[in-house]
Amino acid sequence: MRLNLPEQRKLVFESVVPIRWGDMDAYGHVNNTVYFRYMEIARIDWLDSIAARIDAPGQGIVVVNAFCNFHAQLHYPGDLSVRMSVANPGRSSFETYYEIVRRDDPATLYASGGAKTVWIDHAQRRSAPLPVALRALLDGDVAD
Repeated sequence: MRLNLPEQRKLVFESVVPIRWGDMDAYGHVNNTVYFRYMEIARIDWLDSIAARIDAPGQGIVVVNAFCNFHAQLHYPGDLSVRMSVANPGRSSFETYYEIVRRDDPATLYASGGAKTVWIDHAQRRSAPLPVALRALLDGDVAD
């Protein structure tokens, strides 16, 4: 039985992402689907930054659920800070959370979201235990 304990998020990464002209829709603001791309960029940047610490050939994460809350409209041009946090590591999964702000307006939260990620073995097409090094990062047992 899993207890509902208070969630403790750990900030693990921040990506700088440019708003591209093509990110906008016919209404002149960033299309809602693009926010998921911004979160994906931060997640991939984070994984790239820790890849040397995780030796798990043929394994990686997949997103099984994602959400986004839109707080304010984004417009081109500009650069974003996408701050990524992690929480609730389990046997094979963990939660990721994101806050999106403009670098020229860091006090305004433009969007927030998250994704449940599951560590999988690609060949077996099923979940696998989180690698020891990744679990240590998620639990905060080693320096980032």
